[in-house]
This record gives sequence, structure tokens and C-alpha cells, in this order.
Amino acid sequence: MRAYVRGMTWYVVQTRYDGDKYVDVRPRHRDYLAELAERGVVAVAGPLEDNVGGMVIMQAESRDELERLLDADPYHLEGALAERTVREWKPVIGAWLPSSD
Repeated sequence: MRAYVRGMTWYVVQTRYDGDKYVDVRPRHRDYLAELAERGVVAVAGPLEDNVGGMVIMQAESRDELERLLDADPYHLEGALAERTVREWKPVIGAWLPSSD
């Protein structure tokens, strides 16, 4: 697993579920994110404490690539999301980042 790739852009993705549709889709969604994590695309992901949505921190070469990856998520494909917000993120400090030495 790669934790950081220079030249890749970080994104924070927040989702809001569409009612309870996510319950049946969750296993396929988690399998999809696990595969992306193995490729080093997803750094961390999980549901929010109130269980009305979730958050993913991930890397992509471009916004277009990110949208393609998000659109292939079973949550999106099977209509389990009411909303998806994407923000570019510029981390400067953290264990996932290479040292600045």
C-alpha cells in the first residue's frame, strides 16, 4: 500500500445517505473502497457518528479521475446517496506525508 504519491491531489469526500438504501449496498461499497485502498487511492474511509453519511480521504491524479472513481462506487451506482461533496485538500503535516528533510 502506498500512503502518499507526489503529484497526486488529495480530496475529502463527504456523503449523505438517501434514507436506508445504503444498508443493502454497504458490503459492495466497502469492497470497492477496500480495493481502492489496496491501490493506495483511499487513505481512510468510514461512516460518520450519526450514521447519516460518511467521509473518505483519497488521492487522484485529477478531479476528472476522482469523479470517475466516485461514480463507479456502488453507493452512487445503486442510488444510495442523496448528496456528495468533494473538496480538494492540501495536507502539510502528518504521518502519511513524507518528511520535509
